[in-house]
Amino acid sequence: MATIKELTLELDKNQIETGENLRCFIMIRYDGRYDSLVINSQIEDSSDIFNFINVNGKNISHPYARLSLLKHDIPPSEEIEFTIKTSHVPLHGTSNAKLRVSLIQEHKEIISTVTYLTIIEKN
Repeated sequence: MATIKELTLELDKNQIETGENLRCFIMIRYDGRYDSLVINSQIEDSSDIFNFINVNGKNISHPYARLSLLKHDIPPSEEIEFTIKTSHVPLHGTSNAKLRVSLIQEHKEIISTVTYLTIIEKN
């Protein structure tokens, strides 16, 4: 019998070019209580960030490495689609990056997942 993951984060691709949009998908299958969801992004060996430009079809301008969504902002399907992009230019052709999604209950992280991607210099 297959186990259903309580929190998943999928990317439409695992490698992007500088300035390219990346679509990301979160599915929440957690049965317990939570207050909010937090998405963190990090580009290794850099202070550059990803910009959040769209959440569930709504254009936003969120030029920060972290995005928080309160539970009442999450659709009843508990599926979230968001788009990010970065202007980071890798120093040596490629850079590694990660996205981390966490569910928060009463200021404590209760579950999280991480996924990795590569940023390549735009030709």
